[in-house]
This record gives sequence, C-alpha cells and structure tokens, in this order.
Amino acid sequence: MTKDPHFVALQNMYMAAPISELYHPSIVISDAEMTIEIGVSEGVFHSAGALHGSVYFKMLDAAAFFAANSLEREVFVLTTSFTTYLTRPVSSGTLRSEGHVVNRNRSQFIAEAVLHYSEGTQIGRGSGVFMRSERPLSEARGYAD
Repeated sequence: MTKDPHFVALQNMYMAAPISELYHPSIVISDAEMTIEIGVSEGVFHSAGALHGSVYFKMLDAAAFFAANSLEREVFVLTTSFTTYLTRPVSSGTLRSEGHVVNRNRSQFIAEAVLHYSEGTQIGRGSGVFMRSERPLSEARGYAD
C-alpha cells in the first residue's frame, strides 16, 4: 500500500519543527486523523512533579491541527481557537493523542483530540477551530523536503 505523499510531507513538516526535538514523537497522519505518541520525561514537569499543562496542549492541538491539515493540500492551516480540558495528572509512561476532524467548510475546520497515557486512561481532551491561511504548504519547513 502506497502512503499518500501529502501525509508523508505533513509528517516530515511536523518532525522538522525545532520543538519536535524536545519531545521525540512518533506520529501517523491519515485522512482527517493524526496520532502522536511521546514518552513522559521529567524535563517537561512542573514543580509539583507531574506533566506540565503545556504538554497536554501541545499534544492535543497538534493532533487536531494535523488532522485538519490532512484535508487541506495547498496551504498551511492556522489554529484560531483551541479549548483544552486537563482531566488527570501523570508523571510517567507514554502519552498518545488522537485527533480527528468533525466538521469542515470552505474556510475552516473543527477538530477534536483526546489524550491518553500508557494504561489507556484519558488525561485530557480538546477541540479547536482551524482556518486556511495564505501560506503555501510548500513554504513550510520540512513539507517539500
């Protein structure tokens, strides 16, 4: 089975972002969906010894964002709003965020994501609105490489 070149290019774009070096993610992008996995490490803890909320946001937003951009083949999409719910603290294991598009029209996408940790327990969820920008995907770091 041949993987869609657009999905491969989006994966390359995600991995080319400098912030990806901090998390060492494993990702899969498909039609209207994205999955990200990272290992929890103390380098992203708050001072009470658990995962910082910014990591929850990063995992949820990225999964929803790339699910949306999987449906847009010409331009980069932008997050215009994102609501995040943190439901449980974690301090070890592997995180898995799964995003999918729930609605789209000519100018925007609505996507949701759920974040789980190793045991399958949900630790967060989010939803966002993403709009098409004017920036061609071909200009995004890693997309055309």
